[in-house]
Amino acid sequence: MFSGFQFRDWLLANDPALSRLRMASRVTLTIILSFAILFAIQMLIVPLPTAAFGLGIVLSIEGGIAVRDKGNSRQLVTRLLGCVASLAVVGIAAGLEDRRLLSDLVFLVVIALASAGRVFGPRGFAIGMFAFTSYFMGAYFRPSLGQLPYVAAGPVVAVLVGHVVRAVLLPDDWRRDLLRSLESVRGRINQILFKLAALAGCGHIGEADRQELRQLEDRLKEVVLMAESFIPRPPAGVFDGASNPAAELAIRLFDAHLAAESAIVVSFQSLPPFALVHAVIEADKAELATYEEMAEAIKDEPQGETVRALLWLGESRQQLTQAIGEGQASGFAGIDAVKDTAQPEKIDFSFANPLLRSALQITLASALAMGFGLLLSRERWFWAVLAAFLVFTNTNSRGDTAMKALSRSLGTVFGIAIGLVLATLISGQPVIAIPVAAVCIFLAFYFLQVSYATMTFFISIVLCLVYGMTGVLTLDLLQLRIGETVIGAVAGTAVAFLVFPARTRGALDAALARWFQALDGLLAAIGEGKSGFELIALSQKIDACYRDVTVAAKPLGSSWSVVTRPGQIRQTLAVFLSCTYWSRILAKSSKAPAVGDDLKKLIAADLALTKDAAAQGSACFFIERRASRTTGRHLPLSRDGARLGLEMIGSALERLYPQADILPFAPGEAIARSKQG
Repeated sequence: MFSGFQFRDWLLANDPALSRLRMASRVTLTIILSFAILFAIQMLIVPLPTAAFGLGIVLSIEGGIAVRDKGNSRQLVTRLLGCVASLAVVGIAAGLEDRRLLSDLVFLVVIALASAGRVFGPRGFAIGMFAFTSYFMGAYFRPSLGQLPYVAAGPVVAVLVGHVVRAVLLPDDWRRDLLRSLESVRGRINQILFKLAALAGCGHIGEADRQELRQLEDRLKEVVLMAESFIPRPPAGVFDGASNPAAELAIRLFDAHLAAESAIVVSFQSLPPFALVHAVIEADKAELATYEEMAEAIKDEPQGETVRALLWLGESRQQLTQAIGEGQASGFAGIDAVKDTAQPEKIDFSFANPLLRSALQITLASALAMGFGLLLSRERWFWAVLAAFLVFTNTNSRGDTAMKALSRSLGTVFGIAIGLVLATLISGQPVIAIPVAAVCIFLAFYFLQVSYATMTFFISIVLCLVYGMTGVLTLDLLQLRIGETVIGAVAGTAVAFLVFPARTRGALDAALARWFQALDGLLAAIGEGKSGFELIALSQKIDACYRDVTVAAKPLGSSWSVVTRPGQIRQTLAVFLSCTYWSRILAKSSKAPAVGDDLKKLIAADLALTKDAAAQGSACFFIERRASRTTGRHLPLSRDGARLGLEMIGSALERLYPQADILPFAPGEAIARSKQG
């Protein structure tokens, strides 16, 4: 059984900063409070049309996930503008109710404007979502013009309640989020240590174990990037000196991340002693002191390198724990917030802007979904349009869109299957159905950032429960829901592949170009003799770019893809991960003044490799590589860090385009090879 603290540690390790928990709680609480207020108005003041409740629920959701402005005042302005847009489009839908063809065409205009509004940033995105969903609900529920004053209660209540929940009941607090994200970093480091302890106990590491450690490494990277985003930085992005409390915290976080990755890398070559891993987990100073003496005695052996890496991880973990304790005691009061001084970028209203190309795609897909949806049902075609519109949200390529369309279809099918069973079992028992629906709403938005299919699954269950409570649940209706959803998903996928197709390789090429540019910047800075925080900031940029590469490559390695090999994609990503890791080693190890002639030659060689690889874009993901042969060479990880970092970056870059079975790798290639499998 979990204790309270163990459960919190587990939750933080799986939900960094509790961001998913907070978003799901906000959406669920806003829906409950808005519905309760509208129901009170219905019972105590004046009867409300169904559209008021529908709009109140839908805009409670949009207010929780679509409003992304920084600061409560900006969020309130966005919500109020969204409310105005909602009332306007519902009024238009009500006025055109008797002219169905014209109403459908106006819906497409609303879709086009809502999609194009994304060029105006987070505010434009939110207002567009408010407008789209409101016209959808207005056309679906068909309120009369005389009912509009009462319908307005839904958007107004949802907007006001949503702001109170976001600003007062469950507010944003970067200091609290920073503390939680640091706790999440520690939790994920603990997961790595637990896995290493299990491997040390059995004395063997297999390919499945390597893959699991790589996944743990990726998960650690995710939460480190999140934690770094909460640390206030100067406008230039580089700290002036280590005496700055924020700079000191950034260094501790950087060291903990690098130490954890190093422990994984060296463990691929030589597993650590179980007693050492246990001592690191328990922070046993006496036992750790024993291993410090041992590390010195076997410093020239592979096992000595592993011991030193684990000792470094133990020390960095303790430093991180100390920072967490200070944050819990003072709330990071010594770290001052930095005002947002970013200037708005000039908006490109041409089709060179991918957001406008996407707006055209969304409009065409919605038109197709509307046409075929009407053939299936004159009353329920809105579901097809909804699916076509939403499959384009937060996607960067046609592969992304296809994956999202498949996720929505599968989530709907399985959600309706389970929802039908649940609705049948608790038919006529609203006391049970309402809490179950609330739990499903919470779970839907808790898993939204993890799995779109899971979110759709739980929302479909909620709809089945609602249909059951309102007495309209039939098998034909659910089959129609599935059919319309599939129509919308297919329409969205077809348009994504045929109209302004954003090829997955194109998105990957762009992400790789940014990664290579960041690596080039780090190498050039080292060549100029720079050091300290400037190099660390550049290495963190490479980290962020690596994350973008993994996201862009995801559709290529998906199980539904028939033109690529997932294993090959993972192998190439492992090369980039290795290079990203050695970039951090290089940033930490490089010292001013300017480097010597030997290092300058290595830098020049790496820059040449970077230039050659960058010119070929994503072709490296489609290269057949023979399995790497392991060697007995030893990597002295803790000495000559700058030279070794440059050598290993060159080795990793050469692995992208191998010319022969045996490549001219730098000395000590064993770890990089073992890391790539």
